[in-house]
Amino acid sequence: MIRRLLLHPEVELVRVASVDFVGEPLSSAIPPLEGKTGLVFENLSPRSAAEGVDVVLFALPHKVTAQKLPEVAALSGLKVVDMSGDFRLKSADSYERYYGQRHPHPELLADFVYGLPELNREKIRGARFVSSPGCFATAIELSLLPLARAGLLSGTVHVQGITGSSGSGVAAQATTHHPVRAANLRAYKPLWHQHVPEITEALTAAGGRDVELRFVPVSAPLVRGILSTSFLELPDAWTEERLQELYREAYAGEPFVRVPGRRLPEVAAVSGSNFAEVGVAAGMASRGRRTVTLIAAIDNLVKGGAGQAIENMNLLLGLDETLSLADTGPWPP
Repeated sequence: MIRRLLLHPEVELVRVASVDFVGEPLSSAIPPLEGKTGLVFENLSPRSAAEGVDVVLFALPHKVTAQKLPEVAALSGLKVVDMSGDFRLKSADSYERYYGQRHPHPELLADFVYGLPELNREKIRGARFVSSPGCFATAIELSLLPLARAGLLSGTVHVQGITGSSGSGVAAQATTHHPVRAANLRAYKPLWHQHVPEITEALTAAGGRDVELRFVPVSAPLVRGILSTSFLELPDAWTEERLQELYREAYAGEPFVRVPGRRLPEVAAVSGSNFAEVGVAAGMASRGRRTVTLIAAIDNLVKGGAGQAIENMNLLLGLDETLSLADTGPWPP
């Protein structure tokens, strides 16, 4: 986020608040920023951090943001983009169920617009508070959104999502430690991941009916990237060719979503970028039904995190949505 804000032609990064590296230059935590900025990490109250700015971007952990944000929200006219899960859900009961504690400020949930531009672009433009989606949620929602809008998404959807280690944050844990992660695949939180309720809320808002997600996340020996694979059944009239046409039309005007023509989505093609790839594969028809697979690839730190937050910031400020985000990422990755 910091790197792309420093590159942004229309905004100025004024300060970075943190409880780590206080008083040290940003390059202490982010070596590529050596010599690129004179900013240092500051230990600031929320109000002090937000003083005199147009927009605040929260990159705090779940459960921490909910405690800090009200002080900022009280400042007149200030806009907020939050990357945590604390304000993504409309239901305080769902928050308590999936995040393991009561929401401390449920009265603010209704004030936030869910920040998936492909779903809520116009609402985001007119919002004051935006909650950026989770990384798994972004990939899965983009893969199923065209079906929801076409009235084709209902009932149970089975999903597997594979993610890189950077999704776990900067602090090493037993399951993200390199000697364990580098040669391993491991399922975790099966059927109980915290992104499930936001995905079902978003897809229902897009036209899905009685959507139930059966989601199994998998940690992979990657640093960055997500590949989600969703399985469902459709009437046999929905051939692979017809579905591909639906997806190409659905994303034809989207600046950051690609529907590859000659291959399926892959992580290496989007790594380091704000782009997402979405693809479709369909099986043979049987008894009037056809099994369909929807595949999406994103970079969990960019389109699944900081990049999408900046995309939302651009919309909030009335700027070109693609500013500081148009690069395609490296190849080879």
